[in-house]
Formats: sequence, structure tokens, C-alpha cells
Amino acid sequence: MRSTSELADEVELKAALASRINELVASRGMSQREAAEKIGTTQPKISQIRHYRLGNISVGRLSQALVALEQRIDIRIRPSELSASPSVSVAA
Repeated sequence: MRSTSELADEVELKAALASRINELVASRGMSQREAAEKIGTTQPKISQIRHYRLGNISVGRLSQALVALEQRIDIRIRPSELSASPSVSVAA
């Protein structure tokens, strides 16, 4: 079973990825239907992302959506500093 901290990290990561997707869709003036077509999903899934209802959408699927929107995703793994607890962060 995952810890509360791990679940919180996942929720934060999903929200950050969804935020970037929403920014890209809005800046391109895309409708939900157009975004769904570009990303390769359904309009209801785009609506879920737009409203941050991300419970049944994986981090992997959100990452694939960003790639479909012509974004590059870099994952960097490094030891945490002694004074900081391990964490997940997204820089957009």
C-alpha cells in the first residue's frame, strides 16, 4: 500500500502535467474535440483534464498527451539533499 506522501506526490505531479496541457490547449485556441483528436483520446477525457478530475488518468497518459502536443519531457533522477526529503517536482 502506498503512503499518504506518495499519493500526494502523484496528485501534485498529475496536476502539474494537466496544468501544462491546459495551458497549451488554451494558448493554441483548441476546442476539447480538437485537443482530443491531436492527443489521441476522447473529448470526455480532455474535459476531465480541463477540470482536474485526474483520478482515472495515469501520469503516463498525461505525459503521452504532452508529447502529442509537441513537448519534450525530461526526467532527472538525483540523490536528495540531506536537509530535504525526497520529492517529485515538475518544471514547465
